[in-house]
Amino acid sequence: MVVGESGLGKTTLINTLFASEICAPRNYRQRFAKQMDKTTEVEILKADLEERGFNIKLTVIDTPGFGDYVNNRDSWTPIVEFIDDQHESYMRQEQQPLRTDKQDLRVHACLYFIRPSGTSLKPLDVEVMKRLGSRVNLIPVVAKADTMTPEDLLAFKQRVREVIDAQGIKCYLPPVDVDDEQAAENARHMQSVMPFSVIGSIDDVTTTDGRVVKGRQYLWGVAEVENEDHCDFKKLRSLLIRTYMLDLITSTEETHYESYRLQQMETRKFGEPKVKKLDNPKFKEEEESLRKRFTEQVKLEEARFRQWEQHLIAERDRLNKDLEQAHSQIKALEGEIDNMAAYHRQGGTVRR
Repeated sequence: MVVGESGLGKTTLINTLFASEICAPRNYRQRFAKQMDKTTEVEILKADLEERGFNIKLTVIDTPGFGDYVNNRDSWTPIVEFIDDQHESYMRQEQQPLRTDKQDLRVHACLYFIRPSGTSLKPLDVEVMKRLGSRVNLIPVVAKADTMTPEDLLAFKQRVREVIDAQGIKCYLPPVDVDDEQAAENARHMQSVMPFSVIGSIDDVTTTDGRVVKGRQYLWGVAEVENEDHCDFKKLRSLLIRTYMLDLITSTEETHYESYRLQQMETRKFGEPKVKKLDNPKFKEEEESLRKRFTEQVKLEEARFRQWEQHLIAERDRLNKDLEQAHSQIKALEGEIDNMAAYHRQGGTVRR
C-alpha cells in the first residue's frame, strides 16, 4: 500500500521499484476530479512479476485523494477500514471448516510518503502514521530526495526520526539476527537510514562519464535512482522484494493480524459479525452531534443567503432606476436632435 499526498511520486516509485508500468500516471484532469469528490479512495492494482526466476503476485493498493484538501479530518478512515477489512476477511476464512483455499489479501507493507519540507512531520502525518503503525508494517519514505541537499536531507531525516520516537509511532524495523553477523549488520544499517529517501524515475539518462542509468537530468548533473550516494532506493527495494519480503509477511501474521484477532475475540462472540460504526452507541452519539451541528450550519447559511438575496434585490432596483433615468435622458436628447434637424430642413438657422 502507498499512502501520501498527491505529487510526491507514489506512482513513479512503484513503477521504478518493479521496473514495470504497474500504475498508470494520472493526468491533471483526473486529479482535479478526485479533489472535487472530496474523498479518499482505495484503488487496487494487480500484477504478475518475475524476480530472479521467481514469480510474484503483486497487489498495489493506492490511496488517491489522501491529504489533498484544506480539511483532512478523517481522510484516513477509508485506508484504516480497508486494512481492518482484510484482517476481518482472513479471520472469517479461518473460521470455516475447510481452510485449504484461504485467500490472503492482507496488507503486508505500507509505504508512507513524507513531503520533503525540510522542517518536520505535519500533524496529519503524525495522526495517520499512528493509526497505520498499529495495523500494518509501516515504512516511512521521504519522497523526491533530489529536491534537497545531502546535508539538509540528513537533518530532515533525523528530525523525522525524533518525532516518530517522541510520538510512539510504530514503524517496521528489519529483525536483527544475532547468529548471522553480516545479516545483523545489514539490518542495523537498514534501521539507521530510515526513513528511506527515494528518487523515482523510469527514464534512462546519460551521466557525464557516459553511463546510462535510471534517474533525473538536471543542469548540475544527474540524480541517479540506484546510486546509494544519492538516495536509499536500493535499500528500500532490497527490503521489500528481496531480503525481508518473507519477514514482512510473517510480521503481518504474527503481530498485526494476531492483534486484530485478539481484539475482536475479546469484544464479540464467535461467529458474530463485526460491529459497524453506526451500531456502536458511541458513534451514534457522535453522529447525532454531527447532525445537530450540520443543521445549525445549514440554518446559518440559509440566513446568510436570504440577507444576500435581499441585498441583490435592492441593488437590482437601484440599477433599474438608474437605467430608467438614463433612458429618459437619452429620449430627451433624441427629441432635441430631431427638433434641430427639422428646423434646419425648414431653412432656419441656429444662433450661437
